[in-house]
Amino acid sequence: MDLRTRVNSAVKQAMKDKDQARLSTLRLINAAIKDRDIAARAAGNETGVDDAQVLAIMDKMVKQRRESVKTFEEGGRLDLAENEQAEIEVIQEFLPRTLSEKEVDKAIDQAVDEVGAQSIRDMGRVMGVLKSKYTGQMDFGAAGARVKDRLAGT
Repeated sequence: MDLRTRVNSAVKQAMKDKDQARLSTLRLINAAIKDRDIAARAAGNETGVDDAQVLAIMDKMVKQRRESVKTFEEGGRLDLAENEQAEIEVIQEFLPRTLSEKEVDKAIDQAVDEVGAQSIRDMGRVMGVLKSKYTGQMDFGAAGARVKDRLAGT
């Protein structure tokens, strides 16, 4: 079952369960997907976004909410931080399992080998491979630093 179908099924279930908080977050996901669909169609892609792009959308939504949680906690607004954290949990239900530190290192090594990276100038190609294979499974900000360290040490 593709992600879009899973999200729509979850919307229906949340409506039946009268779970307003969950329903609100699921509707935000649907709205973000539809916005990207419209942009893709305007660019000439008649099929809209695929599952990989939907994963990227959800990954971005999680990042935004994590930043909001941090900001709200620093501002002493724990109630708002809790709401954002609840949204993160709903969104993460649709994302693949996050890789462990060891698995991230292995993925980086495989990507470096795959593109034949020799120096820091190859970092963009390595990150491209990682993003195409592991969207939603790792923090690319942290992975970028690790790739940089790995290529600097090569």
